[in-house]
Amino acid sequence: MIHWLQPSKIPEVAKYIECYWLIEKHSDAKSFDYPKLNPDPSAHLIISPEKQIYHYDMNLGTSEGKGSHWLFPHQQTFQLDHSKPFVHLGVKFHIGALYSLKLFAGQRPILDSIEETRLSRLFTDLCEGEIQLIELARSNSDLCCKKLDSLFLPWALSSHEDQHSQITRKALQALDSAIISELGKQLYCSQRTLERSFNRVTGLTLKQCQSMNKLEAMLEYLYQRDSDDIDWVEIAFRFGFSDQPHLIRYLKKQIGLTPKTYEKERRLTIDVYGGVSST
Repeated sequence: MIHWLQPSKIPEVAKYIECYWLIEKHSDAKSFDYPKLNPDPSAHLIISPEKQIYHYDMNLGTSEGKGSHWLFPHQQTFQLDHSKPFVHLGVKFHIGALYSLKLFAGQRPILDSIEETRLSRLFTDLCEGEIQLIELARSNSDLCCKKLDSLFLPWALSSHEDQHSQITRKALQALDSAIISELGKQLYCSQRTLERSFNRVTGLTLKQCQSMNKLEAMLEYLYQRDSDDIDWVEIAFRFGFSDQPHLIRYLKKQIGLTPKTYEKERRLTIDVYGGVSST
């Protein structure tokens, strides 16, 4: 499994794009065939060969298609089909970025959904296709990121920032360490205004987004430790749970696993798209 991840080098683009990433599985690779994708408040553009099949198992059915696609923010855990060789070049956007970039103007933020697309629809003056960009990503990640930056720069320069996106950006900077009920006062606006603006931009409530961020941080923390080093009582307090039973209920709801099961299978629930690799 080849996997690299790099941030944008252009400040105007980095305001909206968190990182670019590449993940590839060869036929002889020893990795999980059906890893799970954690809940994620960010959107991804996934660039894939035109005839390559993708498959996501969701709580209420499946989503299948071919080629490049949008992976919108999702509150549920998706199971991926990585049983066959594949390659994805990805773009991970900051939370709420699609609102300011006006990519789906007139729509409420899309959640828990996958939508097929083509680079030719997104970039009318693009000379390269999906295959050329992926080959560049394989051979030279720096040049690939530079090319992607050049593609997204016009989007960034024509973006629209309004009071809702500005409030949301300030809220996101403080969200992980904030008490939500006091966040409006901290940002010098009413709590109602804050909640409405945040939902308008992201499609999520402040509590939903905070919970998803907490889950990602906790799973990455666990991923980096051996089973013998994991103390679930300590983990519960480190990540703001009142006790271990509270943590058990939370994990069961978010990823469908108890802590003991996760301890054995935690590599199955790592975010492989723009996060920690499941290799």
